[in-house]
Amino acid sequence: MKRKQLLAALCAGVFAVSSMVPWTAQAKEDTVKVGLILSMTGAFASTGIQIEQGARLFMKQHGDTVAGKKIELVIKDDTGAPDQARRVAQELVVQDQVDVLGGFVLTPLALATAQVSTRSKTPTIVMVAATSSVINASPYFVRSSFTMPQVTIGVAEWAPANGIKNVATLVSDYGPGIDAEKAFIERFEANGGTIVESIRVPLQNPDFAPFLQRVRNQKPDAVFVFLPAGVGTQFMKQFADRGLAEAGVRLLATGDVVEDDILNGMGDVALDVVTSHHYSAAHPSELNKKFVQDFKEAYNGRRPNYMAVAAYDGMKLLYNALEATGGKTGDELLEAMKGQKFESPRGPIHIEADTRDIVQNVYIRRVERLDDGELYNVEFDVLEQVRDPGQSK
Repeated sequence: MKRKQLLAALCAGVFAVSSMVPWTAQAKEDTVKVGLILSMTGAFASTGIQIEQGARLFMKQHGDTVAGKKIELVIKDDTGAPDQARRVAQELVVQDQVDVLGGFVLTPLALATAQVSTRSKTPTIVMVAATSSVINASPYFVRSSFTMPQVTIGVAEWAPANGIKNVATLVSDYGPGIDAEKAFIERFEANGGTIVESIRVPLQNPDFAPFLQRVRNQKPDAVFVFLPAGVGTQFMKQFADRGLAEAGVRLLATGDVVEDDILNGMGDVALDVVTSHHYSAAHPSELNKKFVQDFKEAYNGRRPNYMAVAAYDGMKLLYNALEATGGKTGDELLEAMKGQKFESPRGPIHIEADTRDIVQNVYIRRVERLDDGELYNVEFDVLEQVRDPGQSK
């Protein structure tokens, strides 16, 4: 009896395993898995959270099924470290068998995963990583965010046209900062401006105070600033403490310094700061008003910033492509992402087919306190459909 019971148990086990195989294969066939590589801990965690929330809001609004496929997000924390980003990218492709990769808070994190995307032929949506050259790191990269040169040229043109003749530049010392510095200097000088000093600040654990003192000592009309997301509040406090505004030094920047989700915490020191960027929570379109309202309702009154909108649009890019391919992934999905045009909460955007890069409006904004008592980046001018200058034809 014992032998018969053992055989019966073995047979039952084999049957159970064999019956699971087609079910598992069918489940994978009916699902598109999206692996998001995000900094969910460490100095840039607020950015990772905004990206995840933007992606999930799109799915909440539009459902988790497209072209007969269920969309599943798989989130992995890269902790802000390139080696960790590479490792989790490999895990997502090999173990989790994702069909699409995305995310990347910083340029080094995107670059660390480029070989994984290329070798596995996995379409990859770059949702932040704003160095111009990132898009060239893999033929499977498609950008739904922006580039630093793209959003810098607006304020570089506005400044000399509005009486600002000499400027110091202060940027974080890594790819996007160097891109922003170069783009600002070239455009500002081409319009007759003078650069009095160019300062680069360490990316990790920056103390801005000594660098701001150097700026004050130069007595320029303004200082142009680029910083990675998440450190704007610290910078603005030290800008105030060093008395630059009282010394007559205006602050010009890209939108990362006055991010929408942290702007209110900066207080009056942020008033009248002029920036150029591709998104503001105050953008007056009906689509953006709904996006902001839905985001606040979903996330305890929190405002979306430009990270959230890039992830939101990245998911729309994916959904549109899946509809075009009838749910097919791989190279067909990649091709369907190229050339897309649609209306975003930021305005009209276009993914160029040949560069896989984004073309979009860049807005000139000023920080103002509106009737609700809160601070916003209020748009007052626009450069329409700006390409990345690094991809100029």
